[in-house]
Amino acid sequence: MSADTAERAAVRPAPRTSAGVPTIRTALRRAIPALALFAAVRLAGLLAVALTSWHVGKNPLTRLGDIWDSRWYTGIAAHGYGHRTLTFADGAVVQSDLAFFPLYPALIRTLTTLVPVPLSSGAAGLLIAWAAAAAAACGIYLIGERLYGRPTGTLLVLLWALLPHSVVLTMAYTEPVLAAFAAWSLYAVLSGRWLWAGTLAALAGLARPNGIAVAAAVGAAAAYELWKRRGRMPWQIWTGAAVAPLGWCGFVLWVGAGRGDPLGGYFAVQAGWTSRFDFGAGSLRFVRRLLLAPERLSFAMVLVIVAAALVLFALFLLDRPPLPLLVYTAVLVLITVGGSGFFESKARFLLPAFPLLIPLAGAMAKARPRAAVVVTAALAGLSLSYGTYLVTIAPVPL
Repeated sequence: MSADTAERAAVRPAPRTSAGVPTIRTALRRAIPALALFAAVRLAGLLAVALTSWHVGKNPLTRLGDIWDSRWYTGIAAHGYGHRTLTFADGAVVQSDLAFFPLYPALIRTLTTLVPVPLSSGAAGLLIAWAAAAAAACGIYLIGERLYGRPTGTLLVLLWALLPHSVVLTMAYTEPVLAAFAAWSLYAVLSGRWLWAGTLAALAGLARPNGIAVAAAVGAAAAYELWKRRGRMPWQIWTGAAVAPLGWCGFVLWVGAGRGDPLGGYFAVQAGWTSRFDFGAGSLRFVRRLLLAPERLSFAMVLVIVAAALVLFALFLLDRPPLPLLVYTAVLVLITVGGSGFFESKARFLLPAFPLLIPLAGAMAKARPRAAVVVTAALAGLSLSYGTYLVTIAPVPL
């Protein structure tokens, strides 16, 4: 392992100023250019969606805040669990709202209750998602800057904003919430703030099923520290590791207990949505069908994105990243590739896997400015046009 790699892989307490105040405030000020780029890209995406929606006779706020999974979350926020269940015509598959984790609807309900002016659940969901996306971008920048320097941190945020499915970051969906808690939890691990890392990981586990990846990252980092210190470990580290999986495990056990099967009940609910982990067998069957018969553009695009993610993951491994980032990204990729059902959503599931973009951000930081500008412009054109297509025209749910 090279010296610079060992330096990046180390988990060290956050540096402090002479007055003892954490330098995170200074780092946040340095993040302003990256956040400005992120805001500019996503505002351009909002404008593109709004103009296209009006052109095709649709309400842009409805397309962003009251569509597909957003309706399930706003329904839970308004009525609680057990209010909505869908049964297919043959009666074989039942889709229950218990498949959706509780943090996001709880935030929606809290916001609509506390705000003194009337606010719909869809509008509240959008405000929360936008705030979470901004918080995630900030955390992503801090990770990139800490490990690779300021240019790479800025480009990492920009590339995340320009992903083909980044339109989801401006929709009433849970990916921005998970990404925010994940980024800040990982930053807390890298800077030695273990209690913060565990608490944020627990909240990430309440946001989405794949939020367990954050707890896995915190646990792996704590185990490494335990091994490195020969078993002598400060209480903050093992406490953070113990707290990290509580959110995910708590909801899974709660759903299971309500269905009379504490360990298997939640996974039975997911099976009703045809979502299960089968080591990629279902995905391979779908890809075979996709290659042998014409399908919608969305499916082919997802196949390309998942393939690109696997290539980026290989490049990410070659860079010998810090253990928490490696475990977090590996678990997200494994869940996405190995899970069956809803192939069209796999690109969205990969949105929180921002470390995959580190190799590309590092390459752009070293490239000539003209080349970086050309790549950015091409990605912007793809992201804005394809994101607008997904929300306003595509018949396939995200």
